[in-house]
Parts: sequence; C-alpha cells; structure tokens
Amino acid sequence: MTDKIRIKDIAEKAGVSVGTVDRVLHKRPNVSKSALAKVEKVLQEINYRPNMYASALAYNKSYTFYMILPQHDSEAYWEEIEEGAKKAEDYRRDFHIHVKILFYERFNEKSYIDTYMGCLNADPDGVVIVPYELEITRKFTDKLHERNIPFVMLDSYMPDLRPLTFYGQDSFCSGYFAAKVLMMIAYKEKEIMLMKQMKNGKVVSKQQANREVGFRHYMKDHFPKVKILEVNLPLDKTREEYDLILEDFFTKHPLVHQCITLNSRAHLVGDFLLRSNRRDVQIMGYDMVGKNVECLRQGSISFLIAQHAYMQGYYCVDALFRAIVLKTEIKPVNYMPIELLMKENVDFYRRTQI
Repeated sequence: MTDKIRIKDIAEKAGVSVGTVDRVLHKRPNVSKSALAKVEKVLQEINYRPNMYASALAYNKSYTFYMILPQHDSEAYWEEIEEGAKKAEDYRRDFHIHVKILFYERFNEKSYIDTYMGCLNADPDGVVIVPYELEITRKFTDKLHERNIPFVMLDSYMPDLRPLTFYGQDSFCSGYFAAKVLMMIAYKEKEIMLMKQMKNGKVVSKQQANREVGFRHYMKDHFPKVKILEVNLPLDKTREEYDLILEDFFTKHPLVHQCITLNSRAHLVGDFLLRSNRRDVQIMGYDMVGKNVECLRQGSISFLIAQHAYMQGYYCVDALFRAIVLKTEIKPVNYMPIELLMKENVDFYRRTQI
C-alpha cells in the first residue's frame, strides 16, 4: 500500500491541502506546527517511505561537485582517484551531476589557498578535498561550514575539521601490515631499504607519513635490530638521476635484498632492477597502477598493497550525491580494505565494485 499511496490520500487523512503535504515531504517552509504534526502523524501511521530517486529526478536540478587534488604525474594513485570520480559523475548523469577537478602544487601553501579560493568563488554544491596542513585546511573547511557546503575528506582523516565523511585506508594499520608481511620473508635480513619521495625534506602526503609510523612501530617492536636505510628519490627528477641514486645505494649496500616504499611509485626501483638485471632484491610497494603491475608481472616487484584508489574517487562523489541529492545519512568514516597483491593473483583483482 505504501508504494501506491498518493499525496492526495495523505492530505485527506491529515485533513490538510495537497500543497501542505507537498511542502512537508520536500521540507519546504511555510507549514504551520499543527499542520506539520497532522501530516507527520499520517506518514508514521502508513510507514511512508518516499522514493528519493524519483523525487530527485523530478526536481530536475543540476549539481556541481569540486574535487581538489595535488598535481601529479600519470600512472599515479591520484589518476585512479580522478577516474573513479568521473565514473561516479557518469553513473549519476541522469541527476545532472557534474564533477570539476582543481589541482594545487604540493607543498605550496599559496597554491593550495589560491585553489580553494577558486573553488569557493565557484559556489560548489559539495567538495572533495585532500587536506593540506591542518590549520591551512581548517581555514578552507571553516568557510565551507559557514556556507553549509558539505565536504568529503580523502587521503588523510582530520576529524577536527568535521567532514561529511572520509574515504581512505587506516594509514597506520596499513604501514603496520606492510611491515608484518615483509618480515615474514625478510626475518633474516639485517638491513632493509626504505624508498621515499620527498620535497624540501617532507614526504608527499600525510597518508604516507602515517604509514611510515605504522611501519616503524612494528619494526621497533618485533625487529629492533634491523637497520632501515632510507633512500630519497626527489620529486620531479629524471629516470637517469634516479638510476644514479639507486646504483650508488646498491653498490654501497650489497647485502640489501629487501626494499619497501610506502607510495605508489615502487616501479621507479622496479624498472631500475630490471634494466640492471638485479634479481636478488624484492620490493613491496603500494597501488595497482600500470607501471607497478608490469613490474609485478616481471618479478622486480614482489608485493603490492592495494587500497582501491579508483573506488575512493567513486565513493567520495557518490557520498556527496547521496547526502545532497537523496538527502540520506552518510557513514562518517569509511576505511578502505588493505589487500595484498602478487603476480599470481593480480589478474583476478578488480579495481571496481559497482
């Protein structure tokens, strides 16, 4: 009966006009307290459940969501995020959803501020943000709260900023997991290489920094005598420059047989190992980007930890859609799975779950 009931039926039962029922159902103003109580009583009696999809389609409004990401190369974690967001836009195209992506320069405070000001000036309906430093990001999110613009947080979770929701891995647990798996095969090793990419002495994201905390926490508790040797492959360098750094490292440390990197560019080391014909080094890295997968198949990378970057992009946009268009409640924290990929199972991994 609930599916077939009409607004006219509700109005007759409540003793009010059809227009009043329509205003109540769509949460519009200009409804007296007594009329509101009568309509809500009838809705409760008939266990009324509105068809939010039909209502949203009938409303015929367009929505623009902005996504703010760091500038990046191709074959990176962020590219998968973009593809997932665009998939969500396409999937909800009947609801006139539009996704616009803005980029800021990493570690450039002015660039981040200019980018979020550009977003605010565009008056978005919702925003997906990758946070910068806490207080800088807070200036942006405070303005979003002032304007009642919902925002979804990606990559790093900062609960103090009160996002609508968060999508990403539990970074500490991810790093801890990576160390535990690595040491199942490297338990006899005395030295391990940790490849990092830094700029001005900082890693490229808070997520990677938190992974390193988890990684080192496990190592300190379980393998305190293993020496962790850091190698920095600076951002925006050439392959030739990376090769020189890596050749120097492996020449100086011939006993290193295990490498871990907590970012999506394990292929920088994997490609070097293939070209230099080194077969005695195993690599653990992150993210199923194309170049990483190719190294995995060829054996220069042994393990990849997948975090469903594509689905993170999709879910962030879809959360805004569900909250703003369908007006449904959104779970505040959504941790993505931590999955281990090897050559033998990578072809069975599916980045989409739609």
